[in-house]
Amino acid sequence: MAELIGASTWEEELYAHLTSHEVTEGEILIEYRDVAATSPSSAFRYLSALILEDEIRHHRVFRDLASALKNDVELDPEAPAVPHIGNWGDDAATVVRLTETLLERERADAKELRHLASELKSLKQETLWQLLIKLMEMDTAKHIEILRFVKRSATKSMT
Repeated sequence: MAELIGASTWEEELYAHLTSHEVTEGEILIEYRDVAATSPSSAFRYLSALILEDEIRHHRVFRDLASALKNDVELDPEAPAVPHIGNWGDDAATVVRLTETLLERERADAKELRHLASELKSLKQETLWQLLIKLMEMDTAKHIEILRFVKRSATKSMT
């Protein structure tokens, strides 16, 4: 683990937590990669591959968080891996407008997914389909949360 120059105790502890968690995520990646490649169950291989995709993203996010913290603590003039919240651009109103459009689409998608999930209930014990729709519903809820955050933050920056 690299040392942070000029870090407070809290920053050092947070950095240690982020970088150690990145190592743990790396170990989990290997386990899921192995299961996704070698399990005798095709269903388990398929689902493990989906989890692996999420774990790869988690690994990257922890690396980005640690890098951004290091960037901030050491007053590095380069743009951090995780941008600061105020970077909505020169036209925050456009960001808000685009976010509203995307929110409408995500909410419509959530409604369609709920309908599809109810149509697939009868196949719950035979296929992975209903589970996959449920996972997409969860992703859509995550997308809505992200967009709501962007809209709130970009709106605040306009005042």
